Amino acid sequence: MELGISSFGDLIPDNVSGKAINAHQRVQQLLAEITLADQVGLDVFALGEHHRPDYVISAPEVVLAGAATLTKTIRLSSSVTVLSSADPVRVFQNFASLDLVSNGRAEIMAGRGSFIESFPLFGYDLNDYDELFIEKLDLLVAINKREVVNWQGKHRAAIHNLGVYPRPYQKSIPIWLAVGGTPTSAVRAGSMNLPMTLAMLGGTPDRFVPLVNLYRQSAQQAGHDVSQLPLAVNSHFYIADTSQKAADEFFPFYSVMMNRIGRERGWSPLGREQFEYMREYGPLLVGSPQQVVDKILRFHELFQNTRYLAQLISGPPADHPKILRAIELFGTQVAPAVRKALAPAKDAVAG
Repeated sequence: MELGISSFGDLIPDNVSGKAINAHQRVQQLLAEITLADQVGLDVFALGEHHRPDYVISAPEVVLAGAATLTKTIRLSSSVTVLSSADPVRVFQNFASLDLVSNGRAEIMAGRGSFIESFPLFGYDLNDYDELFIEKLDLLVAINKREVVNWQGKHRAAIHNLGVYPRPYQKSIPIWLAVGGTPTSAVRAGSMNLPMTLAMLGGTPDRFVPLVNLYRQSAQQAGHDVSQLPLAVNSHFYIADTSQKAADEFFPFYSVMMNRIGRERGWSPLGREQFEYMREYGPLLVGSPQQVVDKILRFHELFQNTRYLAQLISGPPADHPKILRAIELFGTQVAPAVRKALAPAKDAVAG
């Protein structure tokens, strides 16, 4: 199973038109995080697209290209590319360029996004939310398969026998579909034979099992080889040397982030008691290295996933060494233990 990290580049807004010091510092921190993840042997680092003042990443492929020059083996992915409000031609060109810079390590994780700011920003109607995504995903997949494209849709000008360049260093760019909890999205991913990344941000992990089953059933019904179909699961994450230290360090900035978003969406405030419940019974991965190992293995028992993505949330800039320590523990203690635990099963299948 591949083990990696995702981040949306959360930050304290600068609220200025230039000289964005906090944004500059946060991008430098992200580059340091990706470099460290590569050094400690993690498999993938993903950055997610947002168009808000509290997140620094609006163009994941640009920051990932910077990281490509600092790293050697780690795969570089978006943790969401908001395809509904993007041009699939440009998305492909940008990630193909990243693939060339990184010697074939680029991936795309396409999704509709959990926020809606990009729709008015790029001139799209929210009433077309689902239709835009379906149409643009179809075009992106077509471009990825063929150098010369013939395509026609409703929301974008048709393409008549035109090439899309550059082409990637890989045979094709892996395109993952990011899914929250929507059954139709799982069916779409399975039917199209696309790898799926399942975000588990609330509830209990077992409630996502029917969604994974639906994904695989849809793939099988469409005639695809389910045994070759990648599946990733993703949840919020933080490691420290002890369980109590992890909880005490993570809760302050996690609660700030969750309550900020919660006020926008009408959620009840998150307190320490609910946090501890999510840590014990929910998908929240916050604890000592051994606790994190045990929970990742529990996820694997439930889903038979081929990848786990640990979603990092950053606190104040002064706390960044703690984030780096979490990455270090993930790569040097958690990843080897998970790989060792899963190796016998892998060897048995191979035999």
